Amino acid sequence: MGFPSPASGRREKPDLLKKELSLTDVTELSLAEARDALVKKEISAVDLAKAQIGAIEQARALNCFIVETPEKALAMAAQSDARLASGDAGPLEGVPLGIKDLYCTKGVQTTAASHILKGFVPTYESTVSANLWRDGAVMLGKLNLDEFAMGSSNETSYFGPVTSPWRRSGSNVRLVPGGSSGGSAAAVAARLCYGATATDTGGSIRQPAAFTGTVGIKPTYGRCSRWGIVAFASSLDQAGPIARSVRDAAILMRSMAGYDPKDTTSVDVPVPNYEAAVGASVKGKVIGIPKEYRLDGMSAEIEKLWAEGIAWLKAAGATIVDISLPHTRYALPAYYIVAPAEASSNLARYDGVRYGLRVPGKDVADLYENTRAAGFGKEVRRRVMIGTYVLSAGYYDAYYVRAQKIRTLIKRDFETVFADGVDAILTPATPSAAFGVGEKGEADPVEMYLNDIFTVTVNMAGLPGIAIPAGTSSEGLPLALQLIGRAFEEETLFSLASVIEQSAPKIELPPKWWA
Repeated sequence: MGFPSPASGRREKPDLLKKELSLTDVTELSLAEARDALVKKEISAVDLAKAQIGAIEQARALNCFIVETPEKALAMAAQSDARLASGDAGPLEGVPLGIKDLYCTKGVQTTAASHILKGFVPTYESTVSANLWRDGAVMLGKLNLDEFAMGSSNETSYFGPVTSPWRRSGSNVRLVPGGSSGGSAAAVAARLCYGATATDTGGSIRQPAAFTGTVGIKPTYGRCSRWGIVAFASSLDQAGPIARSVRDAAILMRSMAGYDPKDTTSVDVPVPNYEAAVGASVKGKVIGIPKEYRLDGMSAEIEKLWAEGIAWLKAAGATIVDISLPHTRYALPAYYIVAPAEASSNLARYDGVRYGLRVPGKDVADLYENTRAAGFGKEVRRRVMIGTYVLSAGYYDAYYVRAQKIRTLIKRDFETVFADGVDAILTPATPSAAFGVGEKGEADPVEMYLNDIFTVTVNMAGLPGIAIPAGTSSEGLPLALQLIGRAFEEETLFSLASVIEQSAPKIELPPKWWA
């Protein structure tokens, strides 16, 4: 496969690219810069892999990886060097990536961060990760997450919480990286990989990206195959990338996306060159500002950030209009009926009989109960119980059917706005900056669920959404904005996100306290 020419407008780091690269330097490169350095023979894929392996070994205090695969990474990198030498390089040739441990990887343990999948080693590869290997990417290991992707802080993992590389100014309190893709976001932010796969069911790409100063895009439902990804809520789950920049996210998404006949929800539409959209003019684009996202008690920091985002897009030539999405206030309660209901159905397959953990019992029913009691964590058990309840006789119509009707109304709200000429919608990504490990949700789980208030509507409607770093809190932590687009118009989001990225103050990661 020929190597695509990089799009114009890419920002380079001249101090790194115009001198001989050291192994310390290369971990600071963006994915696009690392890709180009490989093509120019400024560094080998093996050296690139060694640099990232070394960074991972020094950062185990962050607990980003469940499984590290250094031998596999070096072997894949050596193959990449051979293809680079022969002129047969793929679009991601030699670029080291992390894979969320929700993606099945052939021959490498996949657990979904749950005890119940202990020792499960798939004999097949997920379609999305297979696409990345097809394009030459190198696998560094499997990244930590909330158990079965159920959580907003990466504290529900059987393998322990992930710690964000960020810290509040003047504080050593451990912060959450967001969830469920907390390992992916923290690893990208800490320079342990050039990008990572993630999944988003109610905000699990965008919220951790917002908490860690990275870029995360949840594509349109059906844009990326779900085949080989451990299911949470099948009508909401979608694969996507977390990366260090808008351009890097665009590069990754081009490889991840595509039609897959093995996934019945995969949509057969062409995959554009997303990288070409980065830096494109946004003049004339109409941006909607939904009044329903102005929540009572919203912090002044978030209000100010939102206003700045509006000003940046307006200065770039976009038109700003006020819009209404009247059913937004019902999105969170409806989501927490639909998602647990689908999880209850999907997680019924984990029974201790065919794979993973098995806790014996006096009969089959006892084996099921013992295995699930030992294998599922508290949050997973809570959601399975909620889901089983809302699907039970006598409650199905009252809860699940009504939630699906509300979902239809939420989708119709977006369709009406887009039909009126709006190209994208700008909102905050999260109601606050990252919080400390153990600070939320222990006494009241709903407190944790409220972190998804700005993101769940996108999943309920099946639309694309992207989170872009846009500023910092008074405590020096990243804050982000979210752009929501029309179905299968991710290119528009990349062009608008690029404006915010270029306009916003640059967010610098604190010193490597974990190394």
